Amino acid sequence: MASGYKFVVADDHPLFRGALKQALAGIEGDNAILEAGDFDSAKALVAENDDADLLLLDLTMPGASGLSGLVALRGIHASMPMIVVSAHDNPETIRRSLELGASGFISKSAGMDTIRDAVMAVLAGEIYTPEGVELGAEGDPEMSDVIAKLQSLTPQQTRVLGMLAEGKLNKQIAYELQVSEATVKAHVSAVLQKLDVDSRTQAVIMLSRIGADPVA
Repeated sequence: MASGYKFVVADDHPLFRGALKQALAGIEGDNAILEAGDFDSAKALVAENDDADLLLLDLTMPGASGLSGLVALRGIHASMPMIVVSAHDNPETIRRSLELGASGFISKSAGMDTIRDAVMAVLAGEIYTPEGVELGAEGDPEMSDVIAKLQSLTPQQTRVLGMLAEGKLNKQIAYELQVSEATVKAHVSAVLQKLDVDSRTQAVIMLSRIGADPVA
């Protein structure tokens, strides 16, 4: 086993990044902590560090729109465990985070020990949710439908959808993914079919639907 973990901490508030780093520093081992203060930096770190053990992700960073940011990062690295860290710790946001691929959820009001416990649980392969929170069931049928459709996408299709949301053209997506434009067109067609929409614009609007809600 390696002598330490590699963590990615993505949060736009330096003070809170510092608090997360302090919590992670209490985990035994020669650990590396990479920091991102905006969503573009977070995407770059996730793409460049496929050996990272865990991502701690703030939902409301510049460049990210709520849970759509989580979806986009899952598309870049589907197997990297991700913990959502948010002040919006209502049951809906926690449940939707987990349904969209997060391995855990930490409230920004959590103490150092709680943060460490959550991280260690997820590193051990568990799903972590705050104690005493009853997640319940999705009360919004439309949101439930959107989440189910997003869950049906492959990682590559999810990544393509994230790039569509950034307004990228097929040739730009092809360049970034190092595939042909024909392959990108096939991915886009599959995304539209799985999301049951007729256009790229409608697909992006559907993704933004989950981005708009966590601040409820």
